[in-house]
Amino acid sequence: MPTLASNRKAFHDYSIEETIEAGLVLSGHEVKSIRGGQVSLAGAYVTIRAGEGWLRNAYIGKYKQASGLDGIDESRERKLLLNKKEILQLQDQMKSKGLTLIPLDIYTSKGRLKLKVGLARGKKQFDKRTSIKKKELKRSLDRTLRIRV
Repeated sequence: MPTLASNRKAFHDYSIEETIEAGLVLSGHEVKSIRGGQVSLAGAYVTIRAGEGWLRNAYIGKYKQASGLDGIDESRERKLLLNKKEILQLQDQMKSKGLTLIPLDIYTSKGRLKLKVGLARGKKQFDKRTSIKKKELKRSLDRTLRIRV
């Protein structure tokens, strides 16, 4: 299950409460460019509209070896493959708890591309500071343990 792209900024800006795996509806050249590393999830988000999940604002570059891709929009909406039950559950949690859906990773599973979607709550500035302090304390503790051993 190698990760092809990750949204590292999401873990800084949001606290992830739950994750769900979803498939992506892509064209052939988009699959090849994702496997080639021409993808960015920075600033991307997921919406639920008319009972379907949509990935918005994710950049998937044009495949360099393909021809005739001049009119292709690299940040178009892409449909997510989710069960009706999952969509209703996500929609309910978004409305009741005020959460948002954030794409976290694109990876392969059994030869297919999958998107890990996180149900997230936005962090305030002081939350970000405390999480940074915790990370720094953990790093320094790991360094001291590594030196002693």
